[in-house]
Amino acid sequence: MDAMGELRNEYDDALIRDMLGTGMRAITVTLCDPKPTGAEAVELAVDGVAEYDRMIATRSSFFLKATSVRHIDEARRQGKMAVFYLFQNSDQFGAHLDRVDVFYQLGVRSSQVTYNEKNRAGVGCRAGEEGGLTAFGRELIQKMNAVGMLVDLSHANQRTMADAAAASRKPVIISHTACMAVHRNIRNSSDDVIRAVAKTGGVIGICQMRPFLTTKKKDNLHAYFDHIDHAVKVAGIEHVGIGSDRDHRVITLTPEYLAELKQEEGSQVVDSDLPYFIDELNGPKRMDVVRQGLEQRKYKAADIDRIMGGNVYRVYRDVIG
Repeated sequence: MDAMGELRNEYDDALIRDMLGTGMRAITVTLCDPKPTGAEAVELAVDGVAEYDRMIATRSSFFLKATSVRHIDEARRQGKMAVFYLFQNSDQFGAHLDRVDVFYQLGVRSSQVTYNEKNRAGVGCRAGEEGGLTAFGRELIQKMNAVGMLVDLSHANQRTMADAAAASRKPVIISHTACMAVHRNIRNSSDDVIRAVAKTGGVIGICQMRPFLTTKKKDNLHAYFDHIDHAVKVAGIEHVGIGSDRDHRVITLTPEYLAELKQEEGSQVVDSDLPYFIDELNGPKRMDVVRQGLEQRKYKAADIDRIMGGNVYRVYRDVIG
């Protein structure tokens, strides 16, 4: 299970079969661009649900829309992939907690508190370390807990993550991050935050974004497993998962791809940070590479299954149902 990864309309059947061939049976996808605010955020959120609903319906031989772990079980039986819906910000809710109910009814099962910048609920990782979860943010978390929508702390600053973990009555997730103690990056999580998430019963999803893992641009696969090892040491084996935050295509840094990336991410793309991928994890079969790497690090089979999806499944079962 990929706690946060990409599915795109342009994926051909062969690529999806390669993904399924690794045993991946569930993925959580970002519905829309998380950067807009106000009415645009709401419009994009609704459109994102409709777009993914259409994609799943037209490719129903591969995918099924997931709103419960029973859909993961169904995907396993049918050899398909269960697709859960995530918002990477809370701006689509505005100041209206009843919108949580609306989007829940549309099938959304998780949402981040912030995305990089400060918003009504808290402070993002690019907005500095001053400030944390707001009073509205606490109300939002209580509402999400009540309806069964998973609270995702990715992209928040350290204090907002810690505050949100303390405020939640249910397990929380950082679906795509890495360990600050291994490699310093504003998107990564401190050991204190990792412990706070584990204390809720939640999960840390270790991402595959190369700049969050290491400065090395080649011969760097070991860095990914260094982050997993550290997260396991700090949080415990029951609280670590995979949240790739990556495209499943085999990426080459062509002018066409760079133009696509900059159109989607804008000023967030810094040329010196490229490539975003680790070579061995670049493509649809990367879950095989992760399993093999964990075996080489001498993890027990049962613990590998936990990291590869069992822990995320448990959190989804406990929060979403």
